[in-house]
Amino acid sequence: MDSLTQIVLGAAVGEAVAGRKMGAKAALWGAVAGTVPDLDVFFRLIYDPMDAALAHRGFMHSLLFALLAAPAFGWIFFRLYKRKYTLKSWTWLWGLGIVTHPILDIFTNYGTQFLWPLDYRITFNTVFVIDPIYTLPFIVFLLVALFTKKEKPIRSKWNWAGIIWSTGYLFWGVIVKLAILSNAPSYFEKHDIKTTNAMVTPMPLTSFYWLIVSEDKEHYYVGYKSLFADFKKKDIQVIPKNHKILQRLKWPGKDRTKQLEYITNGYYSVVQSHDTVICYDLRFGTLKQLTDGTFEQPLMGYGMIVDNGVVQKSFALMPRNAVKAVTFGKYIDKVFGK
Repeated sequence: MDSLTQIVLGAAVGEAVAGRKMGAKAALWGAVAGTVPDLDVFFRLIYDPMDAALAHRGFMHSLLFALLAAPAFGWIFFRLYKRKYTLKSWTWLWGLGIVTHPILDIFTNYGTQFLWPLDYRITFNTVFVIDPIYTLPFIVFLLVALFTKKEKPIRSKWNWAGIIWSTGYLFWGVIVKLAILSNAPSYFEKHDIKTTNAMVTPMPLTSFYWLIVSEDKEHYYVGYKSLFADFKKKDIQVIPKNHKILQRLKWPGKDRTKQLEYITNGYYSVVQSHDTVICYDLRFGTLKQLTDGTFEQPLMGYGMIVDNGVVQKSFALMPRNAVKAVTFGKYIDKVFGK
């Protein structure tokens, strides 16, 4: 999830663990604990873009990291505050503040390597990385709690109301996804498109609008389902796979073809223009609905500069111009089926 959401979750966890003892300090250090796992984003500065994609949400988003970091941070802050609060309190605050971060990220479409060193990312793919319906009420509950005196029992109740809201919303996303996933083949079959291996993921900013990616041998079919409207044929996008382009590339040193397949979970399309090959990650959808059709290419992916089929350089796609074309008003209309 986005940094603000992780800060709010960490603060709420800190408050729940030690708010009655420490007051606002518990929420403060809980918020810090909730951001620690995302420090692995700095790996982007030293790694190849594809290695960086795997390093992020890797070890620092694992249960093992939380188990190692909790006693270390707990001891540091126990001494920093001159033993004013118990070592047990500090250890639980840091441990739960850190571990709830990757647990929340598991619900997003990128998931986490929570069981590191096992080479497997766990993802439920049921909440978008920025969802104001999840975050804003959570913030309100937390702020009301923090502006209530720590001696009053109602403070804890307000904080727990936020935690219950956030947890309930996550389970809501799971239920909605399973319902749409179970019907995904029929959505395309009604329009005479036979597909397999459907993937369902929430669209940006909401759990009311969902992306469905399905496939046949040569193409991906991308459709959209609003909870307030029927599946619309006019919105279906057909995207050629072109997997052979990627498989023909030669890599100096480490062959990254399998790595790209792993990063994208097998949902990728490839296009080539002159000396540039683009591998699009279809798990993040396309820009069509966000830009009202101005841009239709997939949102995320990786580019490779090639010379005679040999990769010379790779880079992560940054669609800044396309993002500027986002039309929020028309996108909201699509969310509500208009």
